Amino acid sequence: MTPYSYDESDVRIRPSRRTRPRSKDRPSHDGAIYALVTTVDRGRTTCITDDAVIVTAMKARELGPKSVVVGDRVKVVGDVSGTEGTLARIVSVEPRRNSLSRTVDDAAQVERTIVANIDQLVIVAAVTNPEPRRGLIDRFLVCAFHENITPYLLMTKTDLAPLPDFVEEYRKLGVHILTSSSKAESHESDLAKVKSVLLGKTSVLVGHSGVGKSTLINALVPHAGRITGDVNVVTGRGRHTSSSAIALPLSSELEGQDGWIIDTPGIRAFGLAHLDSNRIIASFADIAEVTQGCLPNCSHYEPSCRLNEWVKPGGVIDEERLTRVTSLRSLLELKDKNPALSE
Repeated sequence: MTPYSYDESDVRIRPSRRTRPRSKDRPSHDGAIYALVTTVDRGRTTCITDDAVIVTAMKARELGPKSVVVGDRVKVVGDVSGTEGTLARIVSVEPRRNSLSRTVDDAAQVERTIVANIDQLVIVAAVTNPEPRRGLIDRFLVCAFHENITPYLLMTKTDLAPLPDFVEEYRKLGVHILTSSSKAESHESDLAKVKSVLLGKTSVLVGHSGVGKSTLINALVPHAGRITGDVNVVTGRGRHTSSSAIALPLSSELEGQDGWIIDTPGIRAFGLAHLDSNRIIASFADIAEVTQGCLPNCSHYEPSCRLNEWVKPGGVIDEERLTRVTSLRSLLELKDKNPALSE
């Protein structure tokens, strides 16, 4: 049998994927309307427009993955009627004034944004069951100071155990302290204080699983229906009950006092490798002024730092200054070392 002789006519040229060139002229979307992102889940985004219409949307491909988070102010086009089964499209995201982000992979320093455009960061921790872990609280505070977000520390289950001593250290750093008890005689008054802080603001609640975030939100927003869970008696950790962040409206009888509460899934790891130490120090005007006289590349927790002199005016230790500097140094050292897991 004579062997077949191949030539160039036998070569099949695969056509390009796109047979039609893409136009460089992109649509202007002049008819786009503004909306607030309230939840992002599995490729679908729920938004509420300025006319209070709830719209389901998907983001435009050119925005890229992970480009839209809860709290974003976006522009949407398409069917924005809010009718069941309709789908709009997010075509742009407005610039963010701040965001809450964490480093997912410490080695690769992959940053992931959780929520955006926040007024207040409410760190929820239980006095017991589960035990408070200062490592995660400190990480949240670092991010709050870095992004110029007002931090609150809400200690729950105060009827089961006294407040830990470290709460006073945070108070001297300018962190506002709130408490919540499950006892009937004090529960309502505690809830009223928390609500008064949240009204008129966009607040995000963060913390370990099992500390009572979902329980608190169900009390503040009765129609929320957030699932609550128990703490594992073996590990001492809570079970994840929230799978994604969601923004819920907080209503008030007073006009202009409505707010938003953003519930987030329980977080056990919160990396800080993406943050800048100088922006954290800038949150403390008195300390920032002192550090201007430090040597270049000072870590601010080493023996040659000017803060060591500042805490001893006239050679006598100022206890309040020492507490503030010690707490801030622990945050900076935590950020620089950036352990992979929460403590």
